[in-house]
Amino acid sequence: MQSSDSKYNRREFLTRTSMGMAAAGIIGVSGSIVPKITKQQQNPQNEKIIYRTLGKTGIKLPIISMGVMNTLDPEIVKQSYDIGVRHFDTARAYFNGRNEEMVGTVIKQLNIRDKVTITTKIQMPQAARGQPPLEPSAVKERFLTYFGECLQRLQMDHVDILMVHQVSSAEVVKHPGILEAFAELKKAKKIRFAAISVHNPQVVLNAMVESKSYDVALVQVNFTMAENTVLFDAIKNAVNNGIGIMAMKTQGGGRLPSNLGPINQTAALKWVLRNENITTAIPGYTNFDQLKEDFSIASNLEYTPEEKKFLQDKNIKIGLGFCQQCSSCIPTCPYYVDIPTLMRVSMYAVQYSNFYQARETFNEIPEEYSLNKCKQCSVCTAKCAHYVNIKDNIDVLKTMYT
Repeated sequence: MQSSDSKYNRREFLTRTSMGMAAAGIIGVSGSIVPKITKQQQNPQNEKIIYRTLGKTGIKLPIISMGVMNTLDPEIVKQSYDIGVRHFDTARAYFNGRNEEMVGTVIKQLNIRDKVTITTKIQMPQAARGQPPLEPSAVKERFLTYFGECLQRLQMDHVDILMVHQVSSAEVVKHPGILEAFAELKKAKKIRFAAISVHNPQVVLNAMVESKSYDVALVQVNFTMAENTVLFDAIKNAVNNGIGIMAMKTQGGGRLPSNLGPINQTAALKWVLRNENITTAIPGYTNFDQLKEDFSIASNLEYTPEEKKFLQDKNIKIGLGFCQQCSSCIPTCPYYVDIPTLMRVSMYAVQYSNFYQARETFNEIPEEYSLNKCKQCSVCTAKCAHYVNIKDNIDVLKTMYT
């Protein structure tokens, strides 16, 4: 959202809001009709799906997995399995647990638990606002309680990968309450592997290596981050130390067209997965056509001429305005507002049309660093080190939340 042409007018905003509310189950929608995948559609060229091993876990996965965050449609999960997806990524926070319930129900109905890899995520337990931080024992107790609820919703006795969700500091990676909880869950065979999901991976990945307690990391990576050598050095270092890498935000934060035209989804996915340090990607498709498009690259990562042209267009990176969550913008704000998290809120709401996840993420921001502080500035002066038009995104969020 870099120019006035790319701003949403009121009609566009309200239309997307209605779409997002429908997706979140806030307003009623009719049942989706998803065409059944034929054997030819499952692998039309009869090509061999590319599998990679997830670090020291030994798990072999197709390079395309399913990020289930943006959908509550069980048919999409069923069709994903039919087409060849073998890893499903959900979380406690997605649709307040309903996402886990839906995934668990589908896996049970299809009787495929032993044929798939299941990941879920739990955020670091926090004290109520204004209260002192939780003691390690309390963090461990709450984490274990939350996970027990996850297993109930998933209708499973274990998950393959459990992640601490949205970690942004080395302190969380090495927190004794978290490490003790993971050790206990592994011993009880309720999880197979311990993991972290992270939007600003450099510091966190290096802390995971130092900890020697983690098996997998889910990191945001896409073609707009090509110049971030620190990120790719951290990924390589993690892989060299046995940590398996899964990729999210692979298409630059959504599927909406930029002001320069439609985003080439297959080009974006191929760019990420041509890096062999990355085992699998978890694109968040929400319909049958998106599923087919994303999985079409699972057997072939060679670029087409059109894909090469798309990736060589430097204006695309600018047009997408993807926030790399580097936090360099925060010191440029007079109130030290948590701009990176607000940019994720904007991405979830505007690009994903996932208003539930947008609100959940918005609510995580401490009041003293949240959007209300932005009311004190008539014009946003915060600066991005990359291509994000912070002012435009803040203006949209003000329309939504203030």
